[in-house]
Amino acid sequence: MKNMIYNKKQQKIANRIDGDTNISNWKDWKWQMKHAIKTLEAFEYLTDIKFSENERIDLRKTFDKFPLSITPYYLSLIDKSNYKNDPVFKQAFGSIHELTTLKSEINDPLSEDSDSPVEGITHRYPDRVLFHVSNVCAMYCRHCTRKRKVGDTDHIPLKEQLKTGIQYIADTPQVRDVLLSGGDPFMLSDEMIDWLLSEISQIPHVEVIRIGTRIPVVLPYRITDNLISILKKYQPLWINTHFNHPHEITLSSKEALAKLADAGFPLGNQSVLLADVNDCPKIIKSLCHKLVKNRVRPYYLYQCDLSEGLSHFRTPIGKGIEIMESLIGHTSGFARPTYVIDAPGGGGKIPLMPNYLISWSSHKVVLRNYEGVITTYQEPDNYVSNLCDGNCDKCKLELDIREGEEYESVGIERLLSDDNETICLVPEDNDRLQRRTDNETENV
Repeated sequence: MKNMIYNKKQQKIANRIDGDTNISNWKDWKWQMKHAIKTLEAFEYLTDIKFSENERIDLRKTFDKFPLSITPYYLSLIDKSNYKNDPVFKQAFGSIHELTTLKSEINDPLSEDSDSPVEGITHRYPDRVLFHVSNVCAMYCRHCTRKRKVGDTDHIPLKEQLKTGIQYIADTPQVRDVLLSGGDPFMLSDEMIDWLLSEISQIPHVEVIRIGTRIPVVLPYRITDNLISILKKYQPLWINTHFNHPHEITLSSKEALAKLADAGFPLGNQSVLLADVNDCPKIIKSLCHKLVKNRVRPYYLYQCDLSEGLSHFRTPIGKGIEIMESLIGHTSGFARPTYVIDAPGGGGKIPLMPNYLISWSSHKVVLRNYEGVITTYQEPDNYVSNLCDGNCDKCKLELDIREGEEYESVGIERLLSDDNETICLVPEDNDRLQRRTDNETENV
């Protein structure tokens, strides 16, 4: 008797791809990639979803600019009876709206290329870098912020290119945290992943390595026992997934997450707020609860970036705030993400949340809670601040905790610092200060 696959929908798709397919084929990640759906015709054939001729014309235009690639597994999650409203379909399949580019949208909205000191490295924050190790993904998500790179198979980094990034990390001692990203790092071979992690983990000042991946969502069978045995050699290793909707948490994805959690890896999840996909407090709460149940902590809820062709996915900031109002106080603290905007121009992640501080005086603050209850907190009468002159050796606090190099305070931290005389931060192109400079030059 033929070894049946999980459900009838998956069996039907598998049979249409190859009549001899069984569950061992279906659960082989390389088989999944070999049979990824990359054409409109293949999508229609495997799903029985039929588009009008006008729709086909629009879709071909879309795929000419932003290619299509869906794993058979993820395709099987689409509800074809209501596909136009299906969250899986909307994330995986193209839309003519992707060809609409607004003035506010840019090719590289986060200025990752501008903050790249060497190929493959984005160094934006003081103590951590993003290491772009692959352009290949298991699926091309329609909301991807790196649409300019993903799927560019002509520019898959080879060892020699990756060595340049590794050398930069080794030569930059303030880097204690390395995030491997892409594309998807888990699309590299086991041997390449082993080599890459080995090289980075040998750098003395690197304390933690992180991997950002959507593999447990779109290709859970890639989380093999052999991959787990490789990853376990390089603790501490943190893994962030990318589930956007409860429908993506399936039996197969649960099995993949269980393998990772059982192996001891801390798991987080980074969702993107997407219009008509998950822009609903109930959906996000359900997603968070299912993630926590599977030992994944909700980490970030991203406002959709200003990448080209994503305007139909973006929501107002107010929708994200509304969702956070539905989570704060209404569920466990570790079961809610931080809502952030990854600032255009490379400013980094800016957290957003509802306002709970209503007002304050020199001795009291007025607060409100999630229920709307207004309360006060009495400030201490006898607090004496520990003024900091930057001389840690003479500080009365127990400060023998520093191992890495110190870095100069920046931004608001600089204004708050006792050992810095900066009293204001002024943009370089400030007209008022330019007039001062001009006047001083004229008076010389």
